Amino acid sequence: MTIGYWRAAIAVVAATISTTALGQVRTGASPGSNPIIRDKFTADPAPLVVGDRLYLYVGHDEAQRDEMFNMREWLVYSTTDMKHWTDHGPIMKVADFKWAKKDAWASQTIEKNGKFWFYAAVEHDDTHPGKAIAVAVSETPTGPFVDARGSALITNEMTPKGTHSWEDIDPTVFTDDDGTTWIAWGNRQCYIARLKPNMIEIDGPITEITPPHFEEGPWLHKRGALYYLTYASLDRSKHRDEKVSYSTAPSLKGPWTWRGELTGSGKYSFTIHPGIVEYKNNWYLFLHNATLAIGDLNGSIGRRAVTVEHLRYNADGTMKPVVQTDAGVSAPPPR
Repeated sequence: MTIGYWRAAIAVVAATISTTALGQVRTGASPGSNPIIRDKFTADPAPLVVGDRLYLYVGHDEAQRDEMFNMREWLVYSTTDMKHWTDHGPIMKVADFKWAKKDAWASQTIEKNGKFWFYAAVEHDDTHPGKAIAVAVSETPTGPFVDARGSALITNEMTPKGTHSWEDIDPTVFTDDDGTTWIAWGNRQCYIARLKPNMIEIDGPITEITPPHFEEGPWLHKRGALYYLTYASLDRSKHRDEKVSYSTAPSLKGPWTWRGELTGSGKYSFTIHPGIVEYKNNWYLFLHNATLAIGDLNGSIGRRAVTVEHLRYNADGTMKPVVQTDAGVSAPPPR
């Protein structure tokens, strides 16, 4: 989204939502209820299952007062029951990428070849202006992670047909059944490319696969024979806030079929970001909203809170619409 759009949206919310409403998160809520992290503002959730533990990688929102975004590091939490979360602290700071100058935006970590590969969106320095995709590596899911290239994996010059300098954000990484790993990313335009086996180079062409109303935050996963591209969507002719939509395909090369909306907007939030995972034979959809208040800071565009909901599928492979709740996974899945 444009900066002007976000500033206008903030003004609307400030005029219509009271401080009391923004701070309504219950302090004594049941384990597993939303938001799942309550001592920090977190956004852009990316789950990863390793053995019997689920790890959740998030951005750390540190905006003060009327700031929009102030994100300098990435955090990781883990659970074995989806209700109690262990804080493992920061795994990287944007300053750890010496060629980047700011903005620890959305990320995803995957496991391959006995290592953990972390892909994240940052603002490149003036040698390659615009947003870029970084890659880091670690021996463990909780780090320490180190820059795996010493340079950006993807820069704005590599997607010259894009409409703006912040289109190269929000990486999602997925390893197919044949062992090939793919990366998709984008804002307004959605791109996909194959990675080389070393995980730090693009292998072949970058292809555009932009689905209807695509805004940002793509997430790739597979269930059965279907591939899913889930993303933050925005019909600019009708709505102000992002929702979550998805498409399916018989392969990562397409053709992609749009399936419509999966869930509505995050409460009090203009952005939303899906992360989908199967864990202990159940499927989950991670999102974020802006309902959390910490001290005298209320939720806002730069102070978001990660949530999780049960995810279910129809017999034909389509996903059942998800209603965002306060109860989250503290309640049994809906029938």
